[in-house]
Amino acid sequence: MKKIKDINLKHGLFLAPLAGVSDNAFRQVCRKAGAEYTATEMISAKAVNFKNPNTLKLAKIEDCELPASVQLFGSDAESMANAAEYICGNFRLSALDINMGCPVHKIIGGGDGSVLMRNPVLAGKIMSAAVKSAEKYNIPVTVKIRSGWNDEEKNAGEISKIAENSGISAIFIHGRTRAQMYSPPVDLDIIKEVKNTVKIPVIGNGDIFTADDAQSMLDYTGCDGVMIGRGSFGNPWIFSEISAHFEKREYTAPTGSDKIKIIKEHLDKMIFYKGEKTATFEARKHLSWYIKGCKGSASARNKINRSQDYAEMIDIVSNLLLEGELDI
Repeated sequence: MKKIKDINLKHGLFLAPLAGVSDNAFRQVCRKAGAEYTATEMISAKAVNFKNPNTLKLAKIEDCELPASVQLFGSDAESMANAAEYICGNFRLSALDINMGCPVHKIIGGGDGSVLMRNPVLAGKIMSAAVKSAEKYNIPVTVKIRSGWNDEEKNAGEISKIAENSGISAIFIHGRTRAQMYSPPVDLDIIKEVKNTVKIPVIGNGDIFTADDAQSMLDYTGCDGVMIGRGSFGNPWIFSEISAHFEKREYTAPTGSDKIKIIKEHLDKMIFYKGEKTATFEARKHLSWYIKGCKGSASARNKINRSQDYAEMIDIVSNLLLEGELDI
């Protein structure tokens, strides 16, 4: 049993906060497939404080997604404290997460995300401020970091100790520097270092695409769980696969028919939350991920990207997956 404050998890299988991906629909699909803990897309603290309605929608978590965290990003301690208080006081969440790992230019250009690791003092102030706000509601605060800014500035151990001293309840660490973005390799040594530096739970993240990947990370680093990002794209069943591996059960991969059923459920949920026009547009990337590796997927993907009709897109994917099933 894994534990983050009062949150109990059987294996420690976390869905990463994924901008443009981990919305309500995807979180629910992953929970159904075995994810034990989910996270929202990252949310701007400034936008929360301005009560931006589109931003606040991102913080909505359904009961079936719990336990789940809302992830905030920002670089001003007061702004983060105010946003944390508003979110904790007005939304349903199991934990509040602070983003200190996002590597994209748009985020770091504003002084947010992974660039905060270059300023440990400010990082500490932000974490302490968020913890102070959240503790009024008995909500734990976690932080997601990277191994550092670049190979010369790998300071995840230092930041982790500051996090622990600031009252942070768990650390999620992506074993890459900001300079690496998503390029290999993942540095398991830095995850191990963080685990050996602090007493609070440490969850490893980076390049987990199979149960063996998860087992290898746990065995080498001693971390308390794994957070899965890109490995879940088009494959929410990765959580079921890992659970079966940990429990020494045989894992049966989903058939084409099984996949079609979940794909339809996923898209129906997207339409429910976003309306058919937006959902159909955003579904293109998900459908492309669902069929990745299938024979004929390139042609099908082109058809999907040209289609503006939900039913047609489902038919394209269904025909491909069922054809693959018949070929087996």
